[in-house]
Amino acid sequence: MSGPLEDKVALVAGATRGAGRGIAVELGAAGATVYVTGRTTRERRSEYDRPETIEDTADLVTEAGGRGIAVPTDHLDPARVRTLVDRIAREQDRLDILVNDIWGGEKLFEWDTPVWEHDLDNGLRLLRLAVETHAVTSHHALPLLLRRPGGLVVEMTDGTAEYNRDTYRVNLFYDLAKTSVLRMAFALAHEVGPREATAVALTPGWMRSELMLDQFGVREDDWRDALDRVPHFAISETPRFVGRAVAALAADPGVARFNGQSLSSGGLAREYGFTDLDGSRPDAWRYLVEVQDAGKPADTTGYR
Repeated sequence: MSGPLEDKVALVAGATRGAGRGIAVELGAAGATVYVTGRTTRERRSEYDRPETIEDTADLVTEAGGRGIAVPTDHLDPARVRTLVDRIAREQDRLDILVNDIWGGEKLFEWDTPVWEHDLDNGLRLLRLAVETHAVTSHHALPLLLRRPGGLVVEMTDGTAEYNRDTYRVNLFYDLAKTSVLRMAFALAHEVGPREATAVALTPGWMRSELMLDQFGVREDDWRDALDRVPHFAISETPRFVGRAVAALAADPGVARFNGQSLSSGGLAREYGFTDLDGSRPDAWRYLVEVQDAGKPADTTGYR
């Protein structure tokens, strides 16, 4: 292994697919040892019933230049999370980076549906998966992360604090989940900051996750074929883009200046100079406000 994070140990909680996988791979590319967790393995699928597995993610981490270690974990089970952290402590005696990316809610929310019409069981489970899992993981993992100064906690969400403050996000349950994670990062910053660690909230833009590509009937190599139907999809980014954002934060000795802040992949690309896999720097949240939400025709000129 080599790279700016070759001596670092990371836990990416919720790394089966999407942003979690992209983050884990980019941390591996920077040389880190990365524990990747999730509920879908080569032997058992979660209710998502999708083919991606945590073992596949771990293999991609290792292929990228790091060391990937897959640990099946249900982050709603405190005992399982405690066992996971005990294993990391036993094997590594340190944890430098914690990424809380657990989500699992795509099949649980209904677009633009008021709370009295939304399926209540699904809405409450979404909140448990999106918020409770993060709290459980932080409770058990942060004592290990705080053993050494300089630790980084990244709370993954959808939307910046500025955007979500003024924008209704999908429905009450979704809106509450994503806003809660933003506030969680703010609260964690107050708790870990005085102990020489940093906590931030981070959002990707419109991400070309495995699920999103499937929904549009395209692959990563022909994703632009979807633009005829969804022109604003032109601002989209790969999961590796937000992965590079996390790797840049983790390698920055001055990362504490961001403690408690809400960050985006596009904003950090300008800060650190990294690009997406195609060499572009999509700034999705600025684009959403200035183009898509403003009702203008799709035009990513100046936003990529």
